[in-house]
Amino acid sequence: MKHIVLASTSTLYGEGYLAYLTPVMKTLFAGITEIIFVPFARPGGISHDEYTAKAAAAFAPLQIAVKGLHTFADPAAAVREAQGFFTGGGNTFLLVKELLERGLMDKLKAAVEAGRPYMGCSAGSNIGGVSMQTTNDMPIVYPPGFQTMGLVPFNLNPHYLDPIPDLPHMGETRETRIREFHTQHNTPVLGLREGGWILVKGDNITLEGHPAARVFEAGKTPYEISPGSSLNFLQ
Repeated sequence: MKHIVLASTSTLYGEGYLAYLTPVMKTLFAGITEIIFVPFARPGGISHDEYTAKAAAAFAPLQIAVKGLHTFADPAAAVREAQGFFTGGGNTFLLVKELLERGLMDKLKAAVEAGRPYMGCSAGSNIGGVSMQTTNDMPIVYPPGFQTMGLVPFNLNPHYLDPIPDLPHMGETRETRIREFHTQHNTPVLGLREGGWILVKGDNITLEGHPAARVFEAGKTPYEISPGSSLNFLQ
């Protein structure tokens, strides 16, 4: 049975890394002693080793060991044999490029769909959608393609921000960018605000956390859904 958490962010304002997700992690990775961390998104350009150490420190209180995927001589075999996975945030273009060029995207998808628990944050959540084409990140590299794992039948826009009333800014909003996406594609998009996450258990997909999320479907007016709502209708 699939067991997946796709979170908007790793860190809420004023809290430690993964602090708000700790109860979720306890449930998601119950009975697991070691996970593989996918560090390829490299937030702020930090090294794979530095990023893995940060993740390891967050999982240590749960008595779960963390190994970086970059450290394995045979990463494909490591993915096949792993107990579970966590993919951190950073730059989605870089993350997708690394996974595709290393031939690991499909292998990771297969392992998760076979029942190994998976948690993603930000960029790590983007790759759970149909494609990475609704990311907020800059294209600092050019991946071989934009298709991702398709663990859920829609795209995500993590860190979704609403327009700020009376702000004298004439630039495009997130909603504007997603509308542009829908001039070319029909894939639904979930605007996932900070503090929210998607939970997949078997065939059931729900919105969890505290804030509502914003749903964008091609040809429709965007609308809000509340925590606890099913997302199975987004096909």
